[in-house]
Amino acid sequence: MISKPNLLVVGVGSIGERHTRCFQGTGRANVAICDSNDTLRTDIAQRYGITHAFANWSEAVESDFDAAVICTPAHLHIPMAIDIVNRKRHALIEKPLSTNYERVDELKQLVESHGVTVMAAYVLRVHPSLAAMKAALDSGRFGKPVHATGCSGQHFPTYRPAYREIYYRNRATGGGAIQDALTHLINAAEWLIGPIDTLAADCSHQVLEGVEVEDTVNVIARHQSGALASYSLNQHQAPQESTLTVVCERGTVRCEFHAGRWRWQTDPTDCWHDEPCEPLERDDLFTAQANHFLDVTAGLAKPTCSLDEAARTLKTNQAVLQACDRREWVTL
Repeated sequence: MISKPNLLVVGVGSIGERHTRCFQGTGRANVAICDSNDTLRTDIAQRYGITHAFANWSEAVESDFDAAVICTPAHLHIPMAIDIVNRKRHALIEKPLSTNYERVDELKQLVESHGVTVMAAYVLRVHPSLAAMKAALDSGRFGKPVHATGCSGQHFPTYRPAYREIYYRNRATGGGAIQDALTHLINAAEWLIGPIDTLAADCSHQVLEGVEVEDTVNVIARHQSGALASYSLNQHQAPQESTLTVVCERGTVRCEFHAGRWRWQTDPTDCWHDEPCEPLERDDLFTAQANHFLDVTAGLAKPTCSLDEAARTLKTNQAVLQACDRREWVTL
C-alpha cells in the first residue's frame, strides 16, 4: 500500500479550514494544522479529527510533512514559503502571492535549486467551464482575442461576516477588493489571453461598514497580445455573479462562473451556444484543486498556476493599486 503524504495547513481561518476539509475529503493525505490562535486551532482540530495541531510556526516547519498549504495573511506568504522550500518540501500558496515583490526572486531561485514545486491557489483555474473555454481559445477556433471584459460582484459580508476583524481590513495584509477578489479575475484573464502590459484604474470604499479599504474597482488595460480589456468588481451587490467575456476575430466566448457554463457565438444572426458543466457545490473547486496539487507533488501533473504566473499577477495587483492611488497609467 502506498503511504499517504503528510500535508501541513498553515493558518486555519476561513480559507484554511476549507483547505483542511477539502484535502481531508480527497482521502489522499494525512492533514496537520498550524495556527497561533488557541481557540481556533483547538476547534478545527476537534471538528476534523486532527491529531497534529501546532501552536507555532517554528515547531510546525520542523515537523514531518511533505507539502504545506499557506493560508496566512498575504504578507507572510513568501517568508513561510522560503522556510518550506529550504526544507525541500512543496507548497501551495493562497492568493495573492504576496503584498509586494520582496524576496519573490529569492523564492524562485530556491524552488529551482531544490527541485520542488510551488503552486498558487488561484482556484478558478480548475473551474471546468473556464478550463474548457481556455482550451477552445488555445485551439484557434475563434481566432485571435482582441477584447476582454470581466465583471464580478458579491455581498462580501454574507460570505465573510468577520471581514472587519481579519486580513481584509488592511492592504498591508492583503486586504481590499483589489488584492482579495479582483486578483482572481485578473489571474483568470491573464491565463486566457496573456499578461497585461499597461493599465489605468480607479477604486473607492463605497459601502462596506467597519473598514476603509476599497470595495469597488474598475480597471482598463491592454494585454501584451494587443487585446484591450476592462475589469470591474464590487463586494457589496446582492447577486453573486461573475463573468469573463473574450471577443475574438471570429467569435465571442463567455464564462459565466455563477451559472456553471461557458458560451460561444460566431454568427450575429444566431444565438448563444451553451456548454454547461456539472453543478458545483462550494467545496468542489477546492477539492479539485487539492487533488491536482497532490498530483503535482507526486510528479503526475503540472501546477495549475505556477510561481512565475502568480508572480506576474502580483505585479499586476501592484500596478492596479499604484494606478488607483496615483491616478495615472502604469506600464508593467
